[in-house]
Amino acid sequence: MSEMTVSDLAKKMKDIDFALFSTRTDGGLIASRPMSNNGDVEYDGDSWFFTYDQTRLVRDLAQDAHAQLGFTGDKSLLGKPGIFVSVQGEAELIRDKAQFEAHWTSELERWFPDGIDTPGIVLIKVHATRITYWDGEEQGEVRV
Repeated sequence: MSEMTVSDLAKKMKDIDFALFSTRTDGGLIASRPMSNNGDVEYDGDSWFFTYDQTRLVRDLAQDAHAQLGFTGDKSLLGKPGIFVSVQGEAELIRDKAQFEAHWTSELERWFPDGIDTPGIVLIKVHATRITYWDGEEQGEVRV
């Protein structure tokens, strides 16, 4: 088992845009969906996602803030697997336009045509409480 820091992990995750975002439903099942972190990939233990307020994702998080994110990096050189990262965390629903602006990229206008003024937009912050990884050779847990 190796010892990697959040900074080390951030370097390996810098080009990963999509995560599999999992929540617990009101029926106790696990629901997962692919979500883009908007190119906001300077990882520091927090992940950021925009969505609409009326989604199942938001309803799930309003009931239970625990979330699981799964990230997978591309293959490395020599055909070895890239990196697999599992983040357990606490989600926060943010409706503050100043926060929207801080995490906004123009590519988001594809889904949110009025930018940060799109009706019903919400920002989700997932703060990591536990991070584990496997890169095909080493595995470990990163302290947050």
